[in-house]
Amino acid sequence: MNTNANHMRPGHAALRRGRYSSSGQTYLVTTTTLDRRPWLTPWPVAIAVAREIGGARLWRDNHVHAWVLMPNHMHVLVTLGASESLSHLMSRVKAVTTGAAHGVTASSQPFWARAFHDRALRRNEDVRRSARYVIANPMRAGLVHAIGDWPFWDCEWL
Repeated sequence: MNTNANHMRPGHAALRRGRYSSSGQTYLVTTTTLDRRPWLTPWPVAIAVAREIGGARLWRDNHVHAWVLMPNHMHVLVTLGASESLSHLMSRVKAVTTGAAHGVTASSQPFWARAFHDRALRRNEDVRRSARYVIANPMRAGLVHAIGDWPFWDCEWL
């Protein structure tokens, strides 16, 4: 299978349709690894990526409420700052974390799929409830019985 052809699938264009970045808006963002390969399964790779995701430097004036790394995808709950669009933020996040993963694996293959899915939270939606949803992903996937057993997540309220 040609892995470079994935960005040409019609579904990726649909993810961008209607996307609007708004400063101060909270988004639930999901991005997958290229071809949904479990590239975050080896601990050294997941640790390197988690260090970048957990670092404040990466996010600049954007506010991260919660995040979780799964073997083949990542969820982030983030309130967008004023300095960049959501697309620019995610491009930078993917570039920095790809560099961290490549530093461990000595690979130069693309790491993340080009597209990402985002959902803007409504004004009346509870951000804490959405954060609990994000960090509970490993339990829903059957990877652990308790969130404390999964090492690759963070939430500002816990």
